[in-house]
Amino acid sequence: MDLGGYANHLANINLSNGDISYNGLNEDDVRKYIGARGLGVKYVLDNGPTIDPMANNNLLAVMNGPLSGTDANMSGRLAVVTKSPLTGTVTDSHMGGWTAAKLKWAGFDGLLINGKADKPSYLYVEDGKVSIHDASNLWGKSTSDTVKALQASHGDDAAVMCVGIAGENLVKFASIMNEDQRAAGRGGTGCVMGNKNLKAIVIKGDRKNRPRAKDEAGFKAAAARALATIMDPNNVTAPTKTAKRDRPDDPDAWREVKEGSGGLSAYGTNVLMNITQTIGALPAKNSQFAAMPGGVEAISGETVRELILTDEPTCHACPVACKKEVEVTYRGKTIKTESYEYETAWALGPNCFHAERDAIAYMLWQCNEYGMDTIEAGNACAVLMEATDKSYLNGTASEGLAWGDADSQVDLIEKIAKREGIGDAIAEGPAHYAAALGHGEIAMACKGQSIPAYDPRGLKGMGIGYATSNRGACHLRAYTPGSELLGVGGKTDPIAFEGKGQLAVIFQDMHAFGDSLDLCKFSAFAEGAQEYADQYATMLGIEYTADDVMKSGERIYNLERYYNNLAGHGEGSDTLPDRFTKEASQAEGSVGQVAELDEMLTEYYGIRGWNNGVVPESKLKELGIL
Repeated sequence: MDLGGYANHLANINLSNGDISYNGLNEDDVRKYIGARGLGVKYVLDNGPTIDPMANNNLLAVMNGPLSGTDANMSGRLAVVTKSPLTGTVTDSHMGGWTAAKLKWAGFDGLLINGKADKPSYLYVEDGKVSIHDASNLWGKSTSDTVKALQASHGDDAAVMCVGIAGENLVKFASIMNEDQRAAGRGGTGCVMGNKNLKAIVIKGDRKNRPRAKDEAGFKAAAARALATIMDPNNVTAPTKTAKRDRPDDPDAWREVKEGSGGLSAYGTNVLMNITQTIGALPAKNSQFAAMPGGVEAISGETVRELILTDEPTCHACPVACKKEVEVTYRGKTIKTESYEYETAWALGPNCFHAERDAIAYMLWQCNEYGMDTIEAGNACAVLMEATDKSYLNGTASEGLAWGDADSQVDLIEKIAKREGIGDAIAEGPAHYAAALGHGEIAMACKGQSIPAYDPRGLKGMGIGYATSNRGACHLRAYTPGSELLGVGGKTDPIAFEGKGQLAVIFQDMHAFGDSLDLCKFSAFAEGAQEYADQYATMLGIEYTADDVMKSGERIYNLERYYNNLAGHGEGSDTLPDRFTKEASQAEGSVGQVAELDEMLTEYYGIRGWNNGVVPESKLKELGIL
């Protein structure tokens, strides 16, 4: 295969018998499904959609895209693709930092991991080769201690992907963490990795081995045009400008943000906290409210920057630096952790009916150390709080949790990771736990995965986005707030449901392609289909248009839906919790609003050409999937 960007090298790793083989990429698959998310889904589909997610032969695909680790801006991403133990759907979860770059520099487009090791093991990846090593001495260690131990053995420049005790204990929403505290967080990828007795993957790669574009001059120009959109001071991605240059002797001058800075760069994703609160789109008290009574200023990105921010590290080839490292002292322990994200702060705070800044940071640190998705963990706490409040706990009432009790919430997170007491049942996932109580209605989940930090009564695009997401409730499948809040692609009314089916389709297809390149999702806050097409075309040395970008994204999204249909998610699977469709918001900005899901689904299915959530054979043939 003579295409730029790819290493044209895959490792097939069977942990059960220790066999490792290598092969190149199939060019037809590459042209259809690009890489990372798209190509990973193809491999997981080929492995069989009816496989039990907890079976040894559930494939765990660690995938790069053709732009991963290149000189393309914001190209420090890889995808972990598998069948989710949380949802039973196909899932892909993406990780930032430097891991993806080093995997590409080590000579790989992907690692296809199957089987189960007979003892704790880790993989070592370097110079186009993979080897399996004993990790018995690492089992039971936190993610940070695992990273330290493996970098002590293999060098500080080694990238490390690993699970913590949550993955070892098969918490269904366990994550995979790396040395930069970046996570493949959603869908239980860490549970699948832990179930394989795979503690870690260590990767050594040299930047000198990064792929060169087939059309070097064309790529340089395309990347420069893309960078110009990212740097545009009118875009949320514009790098932070501070007062440090004006007052070099002032140790706090770097905290002061100057005009022309993008909100994402200056405050991280948590720039959204005050915004969604103001418009009545911030779910609070397990979505019983669409804004937090008493406000959220204490945990906003602005307050975090002013009071507890310590550093702003970035990922490979990224000028935005959205990561926000903080330091707090809680329960007499001083911790540093990153990143104080919007989703995390919401899930562990307002969703649980409090805004305790330092407690949230501590719980973030816990989840990172245990290797556990913060969004699902926060939703788990909220479900237990509502179950306690409504006396649904039956014989476990003594292990209940009161609304806003952040200190006891810290203890619950530890119980979940260790599967102790009530934490054992909750570790199966909030939706599963609520259903086991006989009150599935208190889990704010779609297809078994809990919602993130956007109330679909105040942001209607999120309603159709959650319902039709192929990996369960998710903001990253179709980031419609990009249009509804930021005006990306044209400003739309957050509380209008008309046209949101079409908006969701556009974002889903665009993001499916971007996730397959694999570029950071935030690139789409500035770049469009044309920028993606130009960089892809010049890297590979082919002709490619913006229309091709959207068609490939459509193909990948339909491939995922086809997998889910075969896995048992048939007609009527695209739903929302009744709380959003039947209980009107009382929050300023969205008073009286519900999510008009039926109307949006009618529009959406009409555009997709699906039959009540099922892809017809004619559509699959039209897209070349069959």
